[in-house]
Amino acid sequence: MSTSTGTAVKPDFKPVLWTPGDWNAFFGFGTNILVNMLVLTGLLRFVLKMPDWLVFGRILPAVGLMMCLSTFYYAFLAYRLAQKTGRADVCALPSGISVPHMFIVTFVIMLPITIKTGDPLKGWSAGLVWVFFQSFVLMIGGFIAPFIRKITPRAALLGTLAGVAVTFISMRPALEMYMTPQIGLVCFAIILAGWFGGVKYPKGIPAGAVAIVVGMIIAWGSNLFGLNLGGLSIKGVGDAFANFGFSVPLPAVGQVFSGFEFLGIILVTAIPFGIYDLVESMDNVESAEAAGDEYPTTRVLTADGIVSLIGCLMGNPFINAVYIGHAGWKAMGGRIGYSAATGIMVVVLSWFGIISVLLALVPVVAISPILLYIGMLIGAQAFQTTPIKHAPAIVLALTPHFAAWAKLQIDTMLGSTLNAAQAVGGLAADKVGAVKTAAIAALPQQGVLYHGLEVMGGGSILAGLVLGAIGVFVIEREFNKAAAFAFAGAVMTYFGFMHGESVGIGGGLGVTPGVALAYAVVAVGFLAVEKFGAVTETMSSHPEIPLAAPAE
Repeated sequence: MSTSTGTAVKPDFKPVLWTPGDWNAFFGFGTNILVNMLVLTGLLRFVLKMPDWLVFGRILPAVGLMMCLSTFYYAFLAYRLAQKTGRADVCALPSGISVPHMFIVTFVIMLPITIKTGDPLKGWSAGLVWVFFQSFVLMIGGFIAPFIRKITPRAALLGTLAGVAVTFISMRPALEMYMTPQIGLVCFAIILAGWFGGVKYPKGIPAGAVAIVVGMIIAWGSNLFGLNLGGLSIKGVGDAFANFGFSVPLPAVGQVFSGFEFLGIILVTAIPFGIYDLVESMDNVESAEAAGDEYPTTRVLTADGIVSLIGCLMGNPFINAVYIGHAGWKAMGGRIGYSAATGIMVVVLSWFGIISVLLALVPVVAISPILLYIGMLIGAQAFQTTPIKHAPAIVLALTPHFAAWAKLQIDTMLGSTLNAAQAVGGLAADKVGAVKTAAIAALPQQGVLYHGLEVMGGGSILAGLVLGAIGVFVIEREFNKAAAFAFAGAVMTYFGFMHGESVGIGGGLGVTPGVALAYAVVAVGFLAVEKFGAVTETMSSHPEIPLAAPAE
């Protein structure tokens, strides 16, 4: 799968650090990062109720440092690859805060501990320990990832990645667009025309910048008519300037080790999600290779672990990851410079408290279409860079992600409903668990198979990869390899890494023993088919052995 063409590289070849296309990628990727930072800031301030001095004075500066190190390193890797190959079209890997895990560490680790202790600083320390362990999983896992890539079909790697893109990346921005269509759909049309339709905007302004400016004009202009589209106000901008200032990251080693008191709770999710990060980053390296840029998997994953560890020790409770979307930024013209420029942008935003002001100036719905565009590209890449006959396997790889996304919507709705019932005095605190259990038990009667969503969607990244690989090898009639992946699925399911809500052995029988046993049976069945197929082939090659009884 090498991208080398065998063409001799000129000894004096020097890659260009900045091209016109880097402006497009910078505005696109930069706004992607900006959206994630705005969401992250909102989670810290409004969900975890952390004080502004902690958010803007400690956590965001550490986030900025980590992301700057990451984006500069991947710009350096792209420069080295361009030097080695003599190609001018090498695109740096995009990287930043892992979005799915941003929500996981917030709602599964930091929020419960904050509520239990009544101290947001305790929740912060627990988040730091979570990242501490995940960092080492990534660094160690980087040495086995190349082997996994070698034995796993591209359709499986990209198929499970497409599942993440279609659900957890695309759906939220798409829904936000239709909640405020006056801004969302207009900005989406601008991006579609520019990045898919080849429309050139005046003065060569990137489509992403045009979309943001138009969105701001519509949002602020609507205030003149009392419509308040986008939820922006002058008062909000004035309040945001209160967080202006200069803050640099400071060591938080003491906070990391103080969080070890919650180690039992943290390890249950830190290790499996570290493995999921490993697979996701591996998928993204495969995606970059499919787009023509071959990066060393071990160095990429080790770098993610190292920069995450540095960020953690400086106070950042969010892990770094290579982003999906390399093909999208490359298609926009992104090369080397856009990555480093994004790193500089993040430092400026986070060290000077500008994020708060941007939250008050730019409607998020104007940026959402960019994330939808990236999701579209990633989903399409899975089909465009793999054999057509593997398309059913890609669809199979998507299904666990649909289940995981649907379950998340149901869980969020149930939690919100129960909280509301408590708030208005219609539900006693000691009845919450029983009501939730009864509500879930009643869902199948309404056609909602909650338990099926729960089991199929557990560990969706690994589940999608295993199902996609099985699908590919069955299509290729390589049943022994399909059996190997089915057996791997049985082992990972037994321990809860797939199709389970926790990691362990479930009292000795496995977390979801029925599913684990089913995978094992499938593995045995495929091995039998492989053997039977070989016998049939042998018999058909010997005409003297009749394959059917002679006709009367």
